[in-house]
This record gives sequence, C-alpha cells and structure tokens, in this order.
Amino acid sequence: MVERKKQMSRDRVSRLINWGHWFAFFNGLLAMIVGSRYLGSVGYPETWYGWFYLSVSTIGQFSFLAFIAYLICLFPLTLILPYSKILRGVAAVIATLSLCILLYDTIVYADYGMHLSPFAFDLAWADLNALLRGTSYIVTPLAIIAIELTMANFLWKRIEKIQKLNLGNKVITLVCICFISSHLIHIWADAADITEITRFDDTYPLSYPATARSFMESHGIDGSYQGDDVNHNTSVLSYPEQPLTCQADTKINVLMITIDSLRADMVDGKSMPFLHQYTENNQSFTQHFSGGNQFRTGMFSLLYGLQGSYGDARIFNSTSPLLTRSFQQAGYELGLFLPETNLNLRSSQAMFNDFNPVIAKETNGSADADLHTVASFNEWHSIQHKPWLALVNLKAPENFDTPVGFLGIETVKANTDLMPAQKVLFNQYRQSLYFVDQQLKAMLANVSNDTLVIITGVNGKMFTSNSDEANRNLSPQSVKVPLVIHWPNTGASKVKYRTSHYGIAPTLMTHVLGCTNNTTDYSAGRSLLQPDKETWIYIGDSRIFAIYQEAEVTVIDRHGKYRIYDENYEHRLNKKMSAPELIEVMREGRRFYNH
Repeated sequence: MVERKKQMSRDRVSRLINWGHWFAFFNGLLAMIVGSRYLGSVGYPETWYGWFYLSVSTIGQFSFLAFIAYLICLFPLTLILPYSKILRGVAAVIATLSLCILLYDTIVYADYGMHLSPFAFDLAWADLNALLRGTSYIVTPLAIIAIELTMANFLWKRIEKIQKLNLGNKVITLVCICFISSHLIHIWADAADITEITRFDDTYPLSYPATARSFMESHGIDGSYQGDDVNHNTSVLSYPEQPLTCQADTKINVLMITIDSLRADMVDGKSMPFLHQYTENNQSFTQHFSGGNQFRTGMFSLLYGLQGSYGDARIFNSTSPLLTRSFQQAGYELGLFLPETNLNLRSSQAMFNDFNPVIAKETNGSADADLHTVASFNEWHSIQHKPWLALVNLKAPENFDTPVGFLGIETVKANTDLMPAQKVLFNQYRQSLYFVDQQLKAMLANVSNDTLVIITGVNGKMFTSNSDEANRNLSPQSVKVPLVIHWPNTGASKVKYRTSHYGIAPTLMTHVLGCTNNTTDYSAGRSLLQPDKETWIYIGDSRIFAIYQEAEVTVIDRHGKYRIYDENYEHRLNKKMSAPELIEVMREGRRFYNH
C-alpha cells in the first residue's frame, strides 16, 4: 500500500512536470506576441536574412525566458506542493505578473530606449502617469489572468492526449535549434558588420547575443562587409518632424574648422597664441560642450544637431544632415577636407554625402595629413566663384603628433595631479596644439573678413595612450571644447552661459539660411545666441553617456547602471538621480521616433 502511494505521488508529480513544460511553452508564445511591441521602436527587417534572424531569435529568446521562469518559480513548487489546483492557480498568477512586467518593459523601452533596470524603473516610477495612459493597465492584467487560468485548466485536462502526440521532443529540438542558430548567425553578423542583424542586439530583454569578431577575422573571414542593408531607410524616424521653410536674404561664405581632441582649458597665449588672440577678437563661448568624447559622436552632434544616441539609427546611413542639405539647396558649394581615418570613424555613412571631399592620406602621420588638408583648402578656396561652405578637420592633437623637424615651444611644468607618463603627454600635446595653431593662422590669412568662421573642437582630450580608457571617460577634459565664431561686421564678445554642439546647426540654419521653423523640428539644440532653457546636456552615445546638469554629472551605461559626480567630475556623490531632468533626456532621445 505504501509503495502504491509513492508510485501515485511520483505519477502525479510527473504529470505536473509535463503540464508545467507545456504551460511554459504556451507562455513563451504569449511572450512572443507581447514582445512584438519592441519592433515598433526599432523597425522591422527589410531583408530575408533579417527576417530569418529575427524569427529564430524571437522563438529562441522568449522560449528560453519562459523556461527559465518555469525552472525558477514553478518547478520547485511542483515538488513542494504537488497539488494541481493550487499549482494551476499559482502558475496563472506568476505567468500574469511576468507578462505584465514584459508588457511594462515594452512601454519603458518605447519611451526611454532601454529595458527595465534600477535606473529605468526609477525614471518610469516618477513618470508613471505619462506611461500608463487610459485604463488599459487595469483591463489588460485581468484579461491575461483569465487567459492563463483557462489555458492552465485546458492543458491539465488534456495532458495525456498531448503526451500521446509525442510532440515534446520535437518542440524542444525546434527551440534549441532556434536559440543556437540565432547566436551563430549573430557571431557571423558581428564579424561581418551586418547591421540588418546587429541592430536588434538590445531589442529584447536579457538578450546577450554571442560575438566573435576577433575570432572570425583571425580565421580569414572579412569583417569589412556591410551588405546592402546600409543603404536601407527606416520608417520609424521622422527627421525633420516638419518640412523646412528657409529663405536666405544674403548668402555669406561659411568656414567651419573642427579640431580633434581640442581641450578648452588648453587654449592659452603660449600653446595657441593665434587662436587665443582670435578668441579675444571675436565671439567666444566659454562654457561650450561637445556632444561626445569621440570623433563619431562629436561630429554627429555638430552636423546633425542630435544626441549621439541617434547615431545608430539606420536612417542616417542614407540621410545626410539637414544642415548640409539646406546649404546645398540654397546653391552653396560644399567642400570637405579631412584625414582619411576620420572618414571611417563617422557614426553614419551619409554624414558627409553632401560635400565634395578632399581626403588627406595619413601615411606619415596626422600632422602631415593636416598640412595637406590646409594646402588643399587654400587651393580650393582660391578658385571659388559662388557662395561656399567648407568643413576643415584637423587631427594632430588626437595623436599628440607634429611633423618631422617641427620647431615647437618650450616645455612647461605640468599639473602635479598628473602621473609621470601623463606629464610627458601633456607637453607633447602642447606641441601638437602649437602646430595646429600655425595651420589656423595660415588658413585664415587668406579668408576675407566677410566670411563667417567657426572654430571648435570635435571633442576634448584625456592624457592617456589607452584608447579604451579615453572612450569611457566623460569628464570635462574629454568633452569641454572651445568655440569661437567670427561674425562679419560684429565686435568681440564673451558668452558665459552654457552651450553645446547641438546649437551650431540651428544657429546656422536660422541666422544664415533664414529657416523659420522651430529648431525642435530638426535638432536637440537651440540657437547659440540665446541661453538654452534646458538645464542639461546629453554627451555620449547609446552605450555610455553623461548628463551634464548645473551641479552634477550623471554617467549612465547601456544597462542602466549610473554614477553621479560633482560638477567638476572630481567626487562621486552618494545620492539618487534627479528624475525630472533625466525623464526629459530620455524623451529627447526618442522624440524623433514614430510610435
């Protein structure tokens, strides 16, 4: 009798386990339906291989999540409480809560572009009324729990019939194939830079697709292939939000000089005597910030006037900046002069499409390339007979470079806070600045006073030879840059309110091209000639970024982990983030997307 009871207990547990597996599979299907909402934010694939990857990735990921939820929550209960009525009710409640969390995550992702985390949850909680519109947040959980209870009872009553169909092994095989193949496909896509696939990396929650770029390249697989997908547009981004209305009264020539790794605190009378004097004689912006700490984000924010988080949007692989398009439509001749490596560092393929480029080789270093860049601009400038816009990019400070035989300036005592190796880089950096200063003087000597001239840094500079460390650093040294504007027939002035690269495009569009649109139609910035009402500046990209506020700096990574520093980036503050401003920041990063 005892043995029979044990056997009946084992049979009951076995039946409950089988039922639990099928219940988990059913919830995996429901999760796929709910998860389809994520695609409204990132856009649908436009190639057959994109659809294939998305299909196997969706099946594998949500089936995996459903199984993990079963394994953690229901399987132990099956052994502890092997009673079907209790277990079915508890399972329906757990499944409902899980699906509601997933549904809430899709809402947060659509608004902020990130999945639930302590950071995102704090934002969402502070912004709950705006996220949960109407009464759907009440009706939806009730509908889900009704479906869960119905399906739990349906499966329990028919579990023997389902087992007789012998579908279990086939379903498990299909899910495993999908899960494994999605990772294998992603390994190939990551190595070959297939953006049609890799752009879905962060779409689903708890998704960590495998990567093996270095492994693939070491085995002879070319990682430079980009496929046809780079030219595809996407329908989920409106840039601009409204058609532009522009009419320039007079057409003046515009020269934009951008210098890689130019720190604002290093423009002085010894290191850069010409630029220092030029700053004193023109409009100087003393609290100016780049949109990023690298060339790709700094130049993107300057030309597009948008946060670096938009840099990965596929629309910009075929859509050039409105700034350059508008100058082109106004009849301007556009010239681009930059080193060859920076052409490859741009964040979007179409960033320089409107320009006629003159590319300087870097065989003998960045400084030598800068010499050729300046010579090419001077030659181009001398033969222009119509209004022109020129973008000249100099790179020597990025690599602490000077030409062979260059006679620089005397070294000075570096800041005592610097490490010995940093002190060497500090003085070498000054030599690069002095070299670039001479190139600025040579260029501007041939430019008439009725030309609008903008001189700024693409990004700042941290004194390190470790590129990974420099890429992660978002301190003022890495992002605060000088900005000087020479307006024809205008005297010198100093602007002491805070400005950023986001304001350069709106300023030119409004005051040079005569565009009457609200600047929010096409930019995250406002005109530089008046204080910005925003109390924050977004600096970085979608992977790591900083929010510069009046009294603190918040650094956030792609997983929502954040650190808060004082305004000088010197002390880490033990405090919670300021939710209202950060909600504005995250909204701005999604504002041009259609939902």
